[in-house]
Amino acid sequence: MANPYPCVYFGDRILHADEAKLGVATSAILYGLSVYTVFPVLVDGGIRSAFRLRDHFRRLVESCQIIGMDRFSADWTYERFLTAVTQLVTENDPVSDVFVRATVHVDESIPGTRVRGCTVRVSMFVYDAVPIVPQDGMRLKTSQWRRIPDAAIPSRAKVNGAYVNSVLAKQDAIDAGYDDAIFLDGAGHVCELSAANIFLVRGGTLITPDVSCDILDGINRRTVLTLAAEEGIAVAERTVDLTELYIADEVFVTGTSAGVSPVIEVDGRVVAEGEPGPITATLRKRHGAALHTDGEHGWVTPLG
Repeated sequence: MANPYPCVYFGDRILHADEAKLGVATSAILYGLSVYTVFPVLVDGGIRSAFRLRDHFRRLVESCQIIGMDRFSADWTYERFLTAVTQLVTENDPVSDVFVRATVHVDESIPGTRVRGCTVRVSMFVYDAVPIVPQDGMRLKTSQWRRIPDAAIPSRAKVNGAYVNSVLAKQDAIDAGYDDAIFLDGAGHVCELSAANIFLVRGGTLITPDVSCDILDGINRRTVLTLAAEEGIAVAERTVDLTELYIADEVFVTGTSAGVSPVIEVDGRVVAEGEPGPITATLRKRHGAALHTDGEHGWVTPLG
């Protein structure tokens, strides 16, 4: 379990977590009508920095745009977001790496099933950077629950209410003794995990479902694709069949809260020799370094 820090950003100021409340009649509570993003804040020798902060802000904007939450982009700029994140992190004064979850809630009371023109409220909180999946080798189970299609609830938007789908899938996997679930789409093709993107390696090629496969266009997914290209690794973004995972040379997953985590078993079938493969190891090392080093990508934003 991750421990939340005591100070939160809510509305337009820093509050104690116990003071930050949404009304029971708001759309955020009634319909799960909120969108969110999670990003890491790294602490190195007292210096704090956020990873791909501008991209995470853009994802909030795009999620709001997809859902029709038009008040957020009218009221918030990236500069305001950066200031709020800096204030929140400074107030909590973390001494080790943390995650920040930023959420835009529709907080208008009983507006009915509509969204345009409704008021929104931003919340952010800090919690320990504890991975949500094992880091030394995951065991995955294909879910009996199918991934919500883009034509129902768009996967590109991180909508809080849509994560009921993920809860059903992951709880089923845990109940069966596995670490997480693999979502398939309506045609039986691989999408992603309950809260992470998935990759496999066959014949030296890194393969992952493309962004039209009802997946979240993950920021860490994009990071890994960039790093793979820099390493000269061949990449294919395409439709993936479940049986390809059964015969893959390597399988791993990515996400802010997952990192780059190797998979050693899928549906009772051992992946390769049950050990992380060389491409997984290379990309995991590069990803870990990218979190802490700005380099040529401009991915790291100092906070204060």
